[in-house]
Amino acid sequence: MSNLLHLGDGTHKPSSGDVCGTYVDHKGEKWYEITGYDDMPPFFMSIVSPGNFWLFLSSNGALTCGRVSCESSLFPYYTVDKIHDAKGSTGPCTILQVTRNGKTSIWQPFSNEPRLYTTKRRLFKTIAGDRVEFEECNQDLGLTFSYQWSTAEDFGFVRSCNIANVNGGDVQIRILDGMLNILPSGVNPGMQDVKSVLVDAYKWTEIDPTSQVGIFCLYALPWDKAEPKESLRANTVYQRGLPNPVVLLSSKQLDTFRAGHVVKAESLIRGQRGAYFVQSEFSLKAKEERNWLFVAELNQNHKSIATLKKRLVGLSFEDLCAQVKASTTASSQALSKIIAGADGLQCTEDLDTTAHHFGNVLFNVMRGGIFDSNYDVGRADFTSFVESWNAPVAAKHKAWLEGLPETISTVDLVPLAKAQGDADLLRLVLEYIPITFSRRHGDPSRPWNKFSINLKDSKGNKILSYQGNWRDIFQNWEALCLSYPNFYPSMISKFVNASTADGYNPYRVSRAGVDWECPDPEDPWAFIGYWGDHQIIYLLKFLEWAGNFDPACLSTWLQHEIFAYANVPYVIKPYAQIVANPKDTITFDHQLNAKIEAKVKEMGADGKLIQDASGKVVHVNLLEKLLVCVLAKMCNFVVEGGIWLNTQRPEWNDANNALVGNGISMVTTYYIRRFITFMLRELSNLKTDTQISAEVCKWFTSTKAVFASHEGLLAATVTPAQRRGMLDALGEVAAQYRATIYSTGFGGTKATVATADLVAFFECALRFVDHTIAANKTANGLYHSYNLLVLGDGTADIQHLYEMLEGQVCVLSSGTVKDLEAVSMLDCMRASGLYRKDQNSFTLYPDRDLPHFMDRNAIPADRMALPGMKFVLDSGVDHIAYVDCDGVGRFADDLSNADDMLAVLTQLAARHAQLAQHQKELVETYELVFNHKAFTGRSGTMFSFEGLGCIYWHMCSKLLLATQEIALDAKDTTAMAALSKKYYEVRSGLGFNKAPQQYGAFPADPYSHTPGWGGAQQPGMTGQVKEEILTRFGELGLQIAGGQIKFAPVLLRKSEVLTAPKVFSHVNVSGEWLASELQAGQLAYTYCQVLVVYSFTDQDSVSISVTDKAGSVSAVTGGSLSVEQSKCIFNRDGSISRVDVTIPTKVLI
Repeated sequence: MSNLLHLGDGTHKPSSGDVCGTYVDHKGEKWYEITGYDDMPPFFMSIVSPGNFWLFLSSNGALTCGRVSCESSLFPYYTVDKIHDAKGSTGPCTILQVTRNGKTSIWQPFSNEPRLYTTKRRLFKTIAGDRVEFEECNQDLGLTFSYQWSTAEDFGFVRSCNIANVNGGDVQIRILDGMLNILPSGVNPGMQDVKSVLVDAYKWTEIDPTSQVGIFCLYALPWDKAEPKESLRANTVYQRGLPNPVVLLSSKQLDTFRAGHVVKAESLIRGQRGAYFVQSEFSLKAKEERNWLFVAELNQNHKSIATLKKRLVGLSFEDLCAQVKASTTASSQALSKIIAGADGLQCTEDLDTTAHHFGNVLFNVMRGGIFDSNYDVGRADFTSFVESWNAPVAAKHKAWLEGLPETISTVDLVPLAKAQGDADLLRLVLEYIPITFSRRHGDPSRPWNKFSINLKDSKGNKILSYQGNWRDIFQNWEALCLSYPNFYPSMISKFVNASTADGYNPYRVSRAGVDWECPDPEDPWAFIGYWGDHQIIYLLKFLEWAGNFDPACLSTWLQHEIFAYANVPYVIKPYAQIVANPKDTITFDHQLNAKIEAKVKEMGADGKLIQDASGKVVHVNLLEKLLVCVLAKMCNFVVEGGIWLNTQRPEWNDANNALVGNGISMVTTYYIRRFITFMLRELSNLKTDTQISAEVCKWFTSTKAVFASHEGLLAATVTPAQRRGMLDALGEVAAQYRATIYSTGFGGTKATVATADLVAFFECALRFVDHTIAANKTANGLYHSYNLLVLGDGTADIQHLYEMLEGQVCVLSSGTVKDLEAVSMLDCMRASGLYRKDQNSFTLYPDRDLPHFMDRNAIPADRMALPGMKFVLDSGVDHIAYVDCDGVGRFADDLSNADDMLAVLTQLAARHAQLAQHQKELVETYELVFNHKAFTGRSGTMFSFEGLGCIYWHMCSKLLLATQEIALDAKDTTAMAALSKKYYEVRSGLGFNKAPQQYGAFPADPYSHTPGWGGAQQPGMTGQVKEEILTRFGELGLQIAGGQIKFAPVLLRKSEVLTAPKVFSHVNVSGEWLASELQAGQLAYTYCQVLVVYSFTDQDSVSISVTDKAGSVSAVTGGSLSVEQSKCIFNRDGSISRVDVTIPTKVLI
């Protein structure tokens, strides 16, 4: 049988199936090219800009895009699956009638199968990710068609098209090119998704006859009230470059053109989906090509459309192209400048690595934002901030605020505020974070997060703002502050001032203050509660970095009362009620919430802070804030089990949501260990005892006593009764403290806590933590991540769960596992069920075989014979169970869980009185069938995101960072060689080291996860980027300790060293582009936007030369800059322009 597939008079010409990717020189710059991308499953991309444009694109060409938020879209904002499916109905569409040598052929580039021609498709994307280009070469017709998406601030979205005659001989072309399903202005996603047929009825699409600008509007806003609702904005599209254009405003004539006919112009379309197509005819000589472009803009009014029409009159295509190119080039330069501000530009021989670093920095600043202008604070914006946060403070310091310079560095502003002697003013100075470019990590693959790119107000003035879940944005700020280290104290202030008196953090932070979730009975995803592990490790990382950059910083803040407590209207229940139902432990205080809202209206965002009886913010020191954080966790400590998850929220992996209540976290325990060792180091620097709130001091003293009195447990096997006794004691201590705080607040009395008592407590707690960690090491050399707490009558038992990647990462980060033990553990991980060979990386948990549908919900025969089940089946109570035609007992399909079972039993009690005596048996049978006690959450029942078989790249990058920390700590030991090998083994599994067909997308781009069934999913703003920014600087050997910059590239590879001269373009702290010539044997990067050049020679030691802004060069002995030189770089004051480091080649690996 022939393998040739006939399609009418032709044959199917399948693609070769070959996919390859590489960096190429394309149109004067470096792009990444994927050849044969159409033989990969469609993947999703985020195309970025320095402005408020957003563009989310499928590799099959379908897309959505707009400005600011999804409320303003050019194409429908659907979820990612629907965008992939929209190929052919939304976005670009090109059809050609090609005549060569008297034969006319129809060709629709990028169309779905079957293929009638021998074609080759390529997909290009710039390293910056701001432009993407699709290309199809039709070898049979001798033509190549391509189009590119870009953005231009002065124009809008630009689709630039090109067709080239790549063969000899002339060719005649009739083309129909354009875009489908263009939205009118004013259509939000909710309307489009649910009421699209109604929206269509209001659509009005017209063409301006003189300029050929397509105008897409609603003739009125959809509205059911008996009153007018005018719609006075429109989206616009126009085309230039195709001769004698015939414009269509719908898709109605596309099949006519496909049939080989010409189409007729359309001037008005009502009540139907809008489109913009141009039919044109032209010829191309051999090797000749033609260019044209489409330009689309959103939310135009009568004034702006009139201006556009006037602008286009008499404007030649060449001039328009020049203006558009200038605008898109300016956008690209502006984007690179933003990334340069966070040290995203590097120059080495390894383009895969430097391009990936650019992408990591890009998406880190997209989510976390970037500081607007070094450390500059604008007086007007800062004053506005103070007024919106605390009006009385603003009024009190009105003259001081007015007397500030128009622009002042935060380095100078902080001491000026200190001199005023007002704790609230200093707190507000520290909490003022002049960030721009930030947005929540929402996109069509994360539709539950709503993004908004707010860069300018309606008058064109710059907006400094940020927004994010606190457990997300702070991790991005950690990496950002590496390049702006003087803002670490501000981040610490923002973090701890958002924590509550009972030791937790609310859901969101923004420039407007903290925010929390409110209960919504109609929304199953609306739930209140507190996360745990994020609070410990993210705060700890800020504290560690701040101490590295300025060793005296924390000692100053520990005893300085300038910090506050967030007043979140969540009330954690008394301990007895937590034990009774650990899944329902927090009530929402509606009365307090209303009171807080009223206070915010009265004074500003500080109304969300705890205040004293006089209405002033309660001030405490940093030591108290840190102590409360630790106490909240340690009062939920379960010996040999971990930290009890009883605040209605899970941890990093919120797909393990069912662990809430019954779960105990070793993850947080591992992080607590690192936190405790940090606290012990800091306490060793305290010269005096510390005053803290009397209520907190009492809580601390009681907690310390509980740990001390139970320390004997560590000498022998801990019994369930002993474990329960300690847990109850800790729980009651915390409950008593909370009861006081909830009822009367802080009384204002301070008590002295001795440093020696703090040290004794932390040392004792550390012994308990270390004992618990040791108890959670498994036989296969790994560690438990989470356990289950089983509370009985006076007992607390522990049940272990399956292994998870999260626990391995956290224990490696805890300081417990070191040197060759870490090497062994990483080997064990690779031999475990966590390892996914096809991706050379690690899943969150081992995949497992699940029962098929007909094997589920099968009641065992022995349970069917029990009295209760026999009664149900004999009586035909099919609301509970029934027997199918095969004789298999099944529970009713409406019973989703045991609570449903209990509810049905209650409802049926009146009709079937006997059910009451069988309730326990029936519920036990249900649990036996479904084993819900082992249910960890949606993580075990879904197969994407954090589900079974999935790699979560953030956790893999956390593993990379933890491995690097251990390797750098072992740099002077015999374990270093083995650890560096393990480090690069972990690193080799990350996407940027892979071919596109293995990764499933552009390799340099960060993605959230890779499911077992496909390629990388959810592009861009993932926590992965933060971890890899840190590891990248670690690879380069940039180290900060004792306030000094040190260069020790013990993890740097020889393959990064340049093999030929190269020019490195970078941006200095003044915002100037510089071009530095590098030679073979060198590499370069920036730190705090100061150029750092490494030169590798045969010398035996590291040497440094520093060039100041005047060009003078000074030599530095050893591998570290002085404290003074380092501070100049940290301050970004421009006094140092370049640092040259000469390094022995022998240190490279």
